[in-house]
Amino acid sequence: MKLAILADIHGNLPALEAVISALERIQPDYVIVNGDLINGTPFSVEVVDCIRSLDWVVLRGNHEFYLLDLGTPRAVPGSDDPRRWGQLHWLAARMRPDQVAYLAMLPDERTLYLPNTQPIRITHGLPGRNRVGLHPAQSDEEIAAVLAEVREQTFVTAHTHIQFDRRVVWQPTLNGELSAHPHGDMQRPAVAARAWHVINPGSVGLPLNQRPTAQFAVLEPAADAPEGWRVQHFDVTYDRRPVLDAFKTSGMLAEGGVISTLFYWEVVTAAPEIIYFYRWAYERGLDPDRDGLETTFERYATESGRNVFVRLRDPLYNGYAG
Repeated sequence: MKLAILADIHGNLPALEAVISALERIQPDYVIVNGDLINGTPFSVEVVDCIRSLDWVVLRGNHEFYLLDLGTPRAVPGSDDPRRWGQLHWLAARMRPDQVAYLAMLPDERTLYLPNTQPIRITHGLPGRNRVGLHPAQSDEEIAAVLAEVREQTFVTAHTHIQFDRRVVWQPTLNGELSAHPHGDMQRPAVAARAWHVINPGSVGLPLNQRPTAQFAVLEPAADAPEGWRVQHFDVTYDRRPVLDAFKTSGMLAEGGVISTLFYWEVVTAAPEIIYFYRWAYERGLDPDRDGLETTFERYATESGRNVFVRLRDPLYNGYAG
């Protein structure tokens, strides 16, 4: 049995089509999309239509909620600002009511109980926290702390756009137990070690691991693998030029401004360009959302040289299709 896990497509139809071609060769038994179908690149409408036409299991991510919550009391503070959130407003004006209803009816997490396999818990970020993900640089202790309520031993997440396959082991210590009860029972607490197999399939449309490919994972049951499942990660090359060109021709770049430009850069570099920008600003005592998004970005692009770095790698300008 093969389970293909896709996540973080972010409206990148050319990347999704490349993955679909790869899946035709792999022939998985099931395909699961772990959130963030939309936003980020210009083809969200087409991506939703494509996925609706397929017999796949689909979950919501935080970008679905950005759209669904826009204009309601649940909206992200400041998302009514068309300068900072222009890309989301551009998207909302183009999504059809039937597509929005489809996204509204998706679940936020799933637990799979397939015959003769160990259960798998799947959610876009963390359970109940779709804007918080796991990063491979985190320690076992940090990951175990946020997975304490996850009883399933295999946990599939997404959100951080970085592939990883890791066994996290938590070994309780006595110090905390004893210090919590200084005058209580000094018997050794019966607390067993716990372990999770944590998997991130990476991002189909916006990977952030410096590999500008369409990325996903395939799981297969295996008795000798961590918690019963073996993982194979995939990188699929595709022509990024159509999606990059569409940033301009669709009007997304003009309406989305700085944030759309940074998403464009992420398609080019497969690096967390939005984080780089905000980190650069905060280190200099600047807040782009307070001090002017456009002026701060202009300064960043020039002083950091990041605009030149991206331009040299942009397949629309260097003649390279990949």
